[in-house]
Amino acid sequence: MTTFDRRGFLRIASSGALAAMMPGTIRRALAIPANNATGTIADVEHIVILMQENRSFDHYFGTLRGVRGFGDPRAVFQRDGKSIFSQPHEGRHITPFRPDATDPGAQFIEDLPHDWNTTQQAFNGGAWDRWIAAKGTTTMAHLSREDLPFHFALADAFTICDAYHCSVLGPTDPNRHYLWTGCTGNVGTTDPVVDNSEASYAWSTFPERLERAGISWNIYQDVGRGLDAANYWGWTSDANIGNYGDNPLLYFRQYQNAQPGDALYERARRGTRALHDDDLFTQFRNDVANGSLPQVSWIVAPEAFSEHPNWPAEFGAWYVSRILDSLTSNPEVWSKTVFLVTYDENDGFFDHVPPPFAPPSRVKGVSTIATDDESYPGNNVWVPGPYGLGPRVPMLAISPWSRGGYVNSQVFDHTSIIRFIERRFEKDHPDLIETNISAWRRAVCGDLTSAFDFAQPNASVPPLPEMRAPAPARLLRQPGYAPVPRGDVAMPTQEPGQRPSRAMPYRIDTTASRSNRTMRLTFQNSGEAAAVFQVRSRTHDGGPWVFTVGSGAVVAESWDIGDLGGYEFSVHGPHGFMRRFANAVDDMEVHVELHIDAEREQIRVAFFNATDVPRQLVVKDAYTGDTKTYTLSPAARADSLWDIAATQRWYDLRIIDSDDVGFRRQFAGHVENGRDSHSDPAIGIGTVADDDF
Repeated sequence: MTTFDRRGFLRIASSGALAAMMPGTIRRALAIPANNATGTIADVEHIVILMQENRSFDHYFGTLRGVRGFGDPRAVFQRDGKSIFSQPHEGRHITPFRPDATDPGAQFIEDLPHDWNTTQQAFNGGAWDRWIAAKGTTTMAHLSREDLPFHFALADAFTICDAYHCSVLGPTDPNRHYLWTGCTGNVGTTDPVVDNSEASYAWSTFPERLERAGISWNIYQDVGRGLDAANYWGWTSDANIGNYGDNPLLYFRQYQNAQPGDALYERARRGTRALHDDDLFTQFRNDVANGSLPQVSWIVAPEAFSEHPNWPAEFGAWYVSRILDSLTSNPEVWSKTVFLVTYDENDGFFDHVPPPFAPPSRVKGVSTIATDDESYPGNNVWVPGPYGLGPRVPMLAISPWSRGGYVNSQVFDHTSIIRFIERRFEKDHPDLIETNISAWRRAVCGDLTSAFDFAQPNASVPPLPEMRAPAPARLLRQPGYAPVPRGDVAMPTQEPGQRPSRAMPYRIDTTASRSNRTMRLTFQNSGEAAAVFQVRSRTHDGGPWVFTVGSGAVVAESWDIGDLGGYEFSVHGPHGFMRRFANAVDDMEVHVELHIDAEREQIRVAFFNATDVPRQLVVKDAYTGDTKTYTLSPAARADSLWDIAATQRWYDLRIIDSDDVGFRRQFAGHVENGRDSHSDPAIGIGTVADDDF
């Protein structure tokens, strides 16, 4: 097995040997059946976590088939009517663009601002429309399959999560604190952390809970020139060694004070010594081979392989492939292992999905779940704002229980990884539950179990993906590459087609009722998970407004429309949920409600003519193009029935009143019935424009 050697690495990269190694790794991982002793999560004996650096979901996977990327038919709009993809810059708008350089995946693309203040600036109170002003034009740069062949092959072979958000609207350390501790000092302390100050912290960490419970764990890292304060806790100017300072446990007092022989020292302050033996993977590979891999493992890469700009993405692909190669070298170990690959934050790279966040005040919305510890008050350096969730980042669930190229669209964040570990071990260890995770976050973010099929993981072997491995050419630092956006405003093309999708825990709806001066929206949740609804308006200032509605709860909010001569509200929720309510006339109108029959895979639209004149309603299915017309006398009712089986339970119904030119209703989303489905067939194709019917 090839050891890590900088000169040797260059040789195999240039010779083509790397291209032969990587596809074999994925094929071997797909071929090994899952441990299926109980058909539950208890079959997982090893959880391996790799958190890479600073890439957004759209930046990496916006063009991937079947995920909510650049072809999202229900992306939010800005107040000026422009799509969120079209970000303002110096009197014009810039859309996502692929860099013109040869092989962008090998480029040392420039690092962007990703501190708390600039990310809150891009967030802009939830408007999500100041990305270029805060980050620069490179924020809109993206990569594609030809740039990231190994990353895309992993997504095609296993499961990708397209609603996984980083935890904080800010930089590396606070996000890594959420992964290892469930918070960033904002729970149970008076000193929350929103920067990379790397002080001597003292709040509790999740590995300490594992230790008390007797669950084995370890941090796999390279020591660089030393894992102590004198050597910056593993950071070194030689980017090929060390841990890049990305093991945040070393910034906690209890680990700093630990001595050789102490559990916290042995598990968090040991590592390989690539400076001397040129092998980053010795300890990890040996533990896999010997059957001594801990129950929970975190892996921390050196800077050059962390994917942090300006280091190339393909260097990270090589590093991930070596971990997967080690895991699959022992089939018995791999059959019992979940390997999670995610990214701490988005750097400064744009992602089009505004994250769920807790309303910071009653003016901005309502939550039926307590929102304690979710808003930062600000100080003389850092502006106030919600901690998160942050932008979407990639998450790949790689395991024998997550094969098949699935997409999972449940809302997750870094605390979801802690909760997955909890879920696996809590039956025998009830004290494992991490109290640092806020109530709001526990309700809104899932525990990752929906990304796996523990009951029947070996029912079929998925087709093997087409793969081309990258061939990095050098390992020395290079100047940052700043791609120049094109002059046109054309959107990048997302790969056509669908992918299988996992069942979601969402059963949600929003209804509208109107009096003469008031529009009232009612948010309903009969699903298993809390849902965050975001309301945007082109007619009312003060938005977006956010409403967190717990399982079984109902929330209503009203807006005054009497002096405006009309209204327009759009509501966005998880998994492609959307409602649109609009009228340009300050008058009575037809009432419209949606009724869903999940088992029969049907939708019924109910109309009631609340006006004193006849009305003609036209309903159009944006997926099929079919239309139905109904004429209603005053006080009359009518029903419109639509089958949604042919679109895998996806629906997008749009309604106009032929006698009321401003009247619009749109009902779109996915009907959940507990069964797996397929991704939105409109992704990558688009549906008819709002006013095309």
